[in-house]
Formats: sequence, structure tokens, C-alpha cells
Amino acid sequence: MDRRRPVEVAHVITGLPVGGAQTVLLQLAQRLPPSEFGTKVISLTEKGAVGLELEASGVAVQAMNMSRALPNPLSLFRLSSMLRKWRPDVIQTWLYHGDLVGGLAAKLAGRRRVIWNVRQSNFDPHRGRNHDRRSTIWCARACAALSGRLPSAIVCNSEAAASIHVGLGYDGDRMRIIPNGVDVETFRPDSSARSDVREELGVPGDGFLIGLIGRFHPQKDHRAFVGAAGRLASLDGRARFVLCGENVTRDNPVLASWIEATGYEDRFHLLGVRSDVRRVTAALDVSTSSSSHGESFSNVIVEAMACGVPCVVTDVGDSRSIVDDTGIAVPPGSPAALVEAWRSLLDMPASRRSGMGAAARRRAAEEYSIETMVTRFGELYAEISCADLPHGRHPAST
Repeated sequence: MDRRRPVEVAHVITGLPVGGAQTVLLQLAQRLPPSEFGTKVISLTEKGAVGLELEASGVAVQAMNMSRALPNPLSLFRLSSMLRKWRPDVIQTWLYHGDLVGGLAAKLAGRRRVIWNVRQSNFDPHRGRNHDRRSTIWCARACAALSGRLPSAIVCNSEAAASIHVGLGYDGDRMRIIPNGVDVETFRPDSSARSDVREELGVPGDGFLIGLIGRFHPQKDHRAFVGAAGRLASLDGRARFVLCGENVTRDNPVLASWIEATGYEDRFHLLGVRSDVRRVTAALDVSTSSSSHGESFSNVIVEAMACGVPCVVTDVGDSRSIVDDTGIAVPPGSPAALVEAWRSLLDMPASRRSGMGAAARRRAAEEYSIETMVTRFGELYAEISCADLPHGRHPAST
């Protein structure tokens, strides 16, 4: 019998605070079968909350505490030495800095099987802090120049991200699309959550709850959402709006001023950071992603779909293709388009809207489950670990 040891995968990531890329890494580490895959993680900077959670799951985590500026040669050689000592079969890097530094260190360590990970769908050099812009622009351009030589494959979580980065000079032949995955057993329709959250918020029986789940950030375009909400509130007394996420409270003076300007402050529920996002999502009649740019693949959209909630999304990144015909896509930056989409769902017979929600859940389960994502990554790791070997022999065969 041909017995094989697990494919050893070393992940190199810029840092391990709570974030989209970090969450995907955590899901992979926790769900890839340990009999088939071994996992180690290197954070170029701090260990962070996700690093601690990885360690609690039994995953080895090494924090290098590098500067957030471009690394010096000594740091690069430290990382290279670590990879040479670990001798992973595959090195998976994450985010621009992780891709560049991890790819160069792997090259120095003689490790050829490297997979980069691209998570953005809109590279805009005019957004962000000045230092971050300079550093990120430099890394992205360097990655584009080296993309035909350092990585064996480049994973993108959306078609939009792949297309935009090919336009930046990335090697299109190495691109692989693996969409994010959502736990469709955690995010599911829940009638008790729907009634309990509405009671908590004081939403009347005929209230139509429209939600935006996301941190307060220009990318999320809360201003367009609030502007559209004010217009809809003036047209239909049933409309209520729930906003949830970091800095989404009435203590945020900018957000509070936008809401006050609508004249319908009592229609808005600002919940801030919640530990029960699943319950809040399941309570909605419509979930909205109003992002103006930069969304490669929005997990929030799929989470709502998995809860059986129809979505209205702006046509940014892969949002339109994610919802397909189970939701409505509108141009970004257009409050009027949001209002029109919301009204079409508000005026729709409840049975038809419920059917849209059921179709959305089926699509989420079939195309965007966490199990599907983990399987696709596992297949890629197995493929890359066998690349360029005689007769396709597994590098870990005994």
C-alpha cells in the first residue's frame, strides 16, 4: 500500500488581526483534514487575535515582529532560514507584503512551490494613509514584475480581482479563482432570531427591515446607504434600517449627521459591533452591500443569502455574479438606484420575496460554502506539491 504523509503547508501572512484574509486562513487551518495536510503559520508582524485562535486550535504560529515598513535584508534572511528549517511542501502567502516577502524568502530557501493570494478587486493608489499607499503600491508593482517567476499559482477570491491584477501586470496564466466560503449551517434562516431581534429593536409588525452589515469606512459607502434610506423613509412608512459594524453608532458624529439630515432618525437602528451578527442578519427582510469600491468578494452578501435574505448589492467586485438572479445589483454611488431596488422588493408579494430568499440560500450552499472553499484549496495544495516531479509522484511519498 502507498502510504503518504500529510502535505506540509506553511502560511506567510502580513499580520494576524481580525480580518478577511486572516479569517479564511483560520478556516483553512481548522478544517483541512490533518491526515492530509499539516499547517504552520508565520506572521511577519504581530501574532494578533487570529494568531492566538490558531494556537488554541493546535496550529504552530511564529510572529516575526517585523516593521510594517518594507522589511530589511536581515528580516528576509530570518524568514528564509525559518522556511529552510521547516521544509514545507507548499508555501502559501497572503496579501501584497506577504506575497512579496514570502516569495523572496522561499526563493532564498530553495522552496519552489509557492502560492500567492490576492484579496483586493480595486487597487486605488489614492486611498488609504500616505505611508500605507507608498508601501502597498511598491509591493504590488514588485509582485506584478515577479509574478511570472516566484509563485507557482496565484489565488484570487474573485474574477474581478484576477482581471484587475492581470491589468496591473500579474501573470494571468498562474491565476486560480477560489471564492470565499461561508458556514451555511451557522448562517441559516431563523424565525426565532427574526422575531427576537425585531422585538429588541422595537420594529413594528409591518416594519420592513433593510440592513447594512459592515464597518464604517469609505469603501462601504454608508453615506449612499443613508441617503437612499432617507428617500425611502419619506416614501414608505414601513421602512426601517439597521446598521451594524465597527464605529457604526450614534457616537460617530459623521454618520450621526448624515442620519439627522434625513429627518427620519427614528427609523435607523445603529448597533455597533455585535457578537450575534448571524441573528441580526437572519432578522432582515433585505440585506444591502452599498460598497463604492474595493470589494473583491463580500462574505456579508453570502452570509445573508445563506440566511435566506434577498440582497441588493452595488456592482463592485464579484457582487453581481454572487447574487446572480437571487438578488438585485445596482450601480455604485447611486442612492436613487438603491431606493428603486428596495422598493421593488418591498412591493413584491411576500411569497415571491420568500422564494428569492430560498433560491439565495440554495446558491450560497451550492457555490459558496466553507466546505467547497476548503476542498478547492486542498486540491490546489495537493496539485502544487506534486508539480514538476517525475511521473507526478507525491513529494511526501514513503
